[in-house]
Amino acid sequence: MRKGIITLFLLASLAFGGQAFAHTPLCDCFDNGDGTVSCEGGFSDGSSASGVGMTVKDGSGNVLTQGSMNEYSEFTFDKPEGDYQVVFDAGEGHSVVVNGSDIVE
Repeated sequence: MRKGIITLFLLASLAFGGQAFAHTPLCDCFDNGDGTVSCEGGFSDGSSASGVGMTVKDGSGNVLTQGSMNEYSEFTFDKPEGDYQVVFDAGEGHSVVVNGSDIVE
C-alpha cells in the first residue's frame, strides 16, 4: 500500500510539477530620467500582466501609490524621494518586489 502511495505521488509530481513553474511572474522597472519610473511585467509562459496590481511603498512600508498594469503590461509612476520598493502582485505565490535602489536609467 505504501508503494502505491509513493507511485501515485511521483506520477502526480510528473503530471503537475511543470505547471508550478509555467507561470512565473516577471517584473522589471527602470528610471525614465524625467522623474518617473516605468515597470514592465508578464509571466514566463508569455501571459499578459494587464490588470495586475502594482504598489509603491516607502522605506517604512507605507503605501505611496497603487495602480495596475495597463493593457500593454506597463505601469508608470512618479519616482519617490528616498528608499522605496515596487510590488508586482498577481496573487499568492505570484509577486515580485523590486527595490528602488535597483532601478536605474
